[in-house]
Amino acid sequence: MTLKPLGKVKELVESVGMGVSHAYDDLVFLDHNAFLLQFSNDNRTIIVHTNSEADKKEADKGIARLRNGVLTNGLDIVVAGLYTMSQAENEIITIEFHE
Repeated sequence: MTLKPLGKVKELVESVGMGVSHAYDDLVFLDHNAFLLQFSNDNRTIIVHTNSEADKKEADKGIARLRNGVLTNGLDIVVAGLYTMSQAENEIITIEFHE
């Protein structure tokens, strides 16, 4: 198993004025909920999923900031589809990805 470059992603996110709230498996959750990041199989490409409930303009601005930040750290950004997040009564969070 290859280690995920979480440190590089955290540096990228912080360099553009955002913050990482937590990471789980191959997902990186940011302080805001407009989009989340996912490591690809090569760990060099970061996949961006936009929250289906987020303001599209604000999400696009944040993604543009990330794209500008990757120029210096050797990562690539690929924008994927949308995601929805829901929480069941038992406090289990479900994330569903859409294309």
